[in-house]
Amino acid sequence: MKAEQLTEILETAAQQLGVKVHYDTLAASGPTGGGGLCKVKGEWRVIIDKKTAPSERASILVDALATLDTEGIFLPPKVREMLAQRRAGLPKPS
Repeated sequence: MKAEQLTEILETAAQQLGVKVHYDTLAASGPTGGGGLCKVKGEWRVIIDKKTAPSERASILVDALATLDTEGIFLPPKVREMLAQRRAGLPKPS
């Protein structure tokens, strides 16, 4: 699956979960490498630097969606597998 196609699928999934995806020019890339999930005025958002490559955009979205419950939405099996792999690498909440 191409990075652009994966990004589109992940953006749609985020929207279905009520998470807005916003592309903006970020002054400096932080430890997440150009964006990530945050809460702004009570709404979940994924903010991504406009300058990031398509593969990095997809990676940021996978990181963000891996922290959310995606069971109630349709995702292609390959995308579900990517999210599961990312979740397996996340630290367990205390």
